[in-house]
Amino acid sequence: MAQSLPEYMADNRGFVDETLDRFVPGADHEPRLLHEAMRYSLFAGGKRLRPILAIASFEIVSGSNYGVMPLAAALECVHTYSLIHDDLPAMDDDDLRRGKLTSHKKYGEAVAILAGDALITLAFEILSSPEFTRNFPHSRVLAVIRDIALASGSRGLIAGQVWDMWFEGRVADEEAVNRIILNKTGALIRASLTSGARLAGADLAQLKFFSIFGEKLGMAFQIRDDLLDLEGDPERLGKNVRKDGKRGKATHPSLFGADQARNMINNLLSDAAHAIEPLGERADTLRLITEYIGQRMT
Repeated sequence: MAQSLPEYMADNRGFVDETLDRFVPGADHEPRLLHEAMRYSLFAGGKRLRPILAIASFEIVSGSNYGVMPLAAALECVHTYSLIHDDLPAMDDDDLRRGKLTSHKKYGEAVAILAGDALITLAFEILSSPEFTRNFPHSRVLAVIRDIALASGSRGLIAGQVWDMWFEGRVADEEAVNRIILNKTGALIRASLTSGARLAGADLAQLKFFSIFGEKLGMAFQIRDDLLDLEGDPERLGKNVRKDGKRGKATHPSLFGADQARNMINNLLSDAAHAIEPLGERADTLRLITEYIGQRMT
């Protein structure tokens, strides 16, 4: 890997943002308020982790990033939709996201819901656009669309959100918490990796490596997020902290304590790195991302 990880992430954030800017109608297009709300949340300063994972897996298999940016942009649309809805009063009722007012606080609940709906719809508009589909065999494009649809739906992140709400204030065991994380966070992270690899023409063995890596990384990412809610600095995080304890959320830190949660993160990241060993040096970017997840403070 010629670049450092910060350089790699910054460059690809720029490419993803340029692609999003092309596909998302401007705030001067009617209905103006809706498009303004979509852009407000999309360009609020996210890490673009899921798009970057898709780009990295595509590059590992294909050796280039040619044609992958619409997929990366679509994944960010799905992720941002999920955040908008997750922040709603009926869900987690958050006021801040990335240091800014959440969508419903700025635009009202109705517009926030519709902005989220529009973004998930836009994701599949992008994935079926000529700009994307003309560069790849249609069988690969269809497999990618199905991968992302399954990860986004009632057997993926929506299922995780339902269970997350269900277990608020209830007694949950490790199996229940794992099920929440594997769906609410892990499903889209895993699909980001497998969709990038599928698009590049990965074989079944390679897809298995990416799938296992994504599952472990997604678990570690969410446990780290839960720890940051417990111990993090709200100024650096750009959102309120210690919300999980107040709402009685089912998390690993609440079940096992912070020290054991940190051990779990380390073990999961070690398992993730082991899963991609067969990919050799080509997967160095993903190895660096595992280190980043373990150390992140925002």
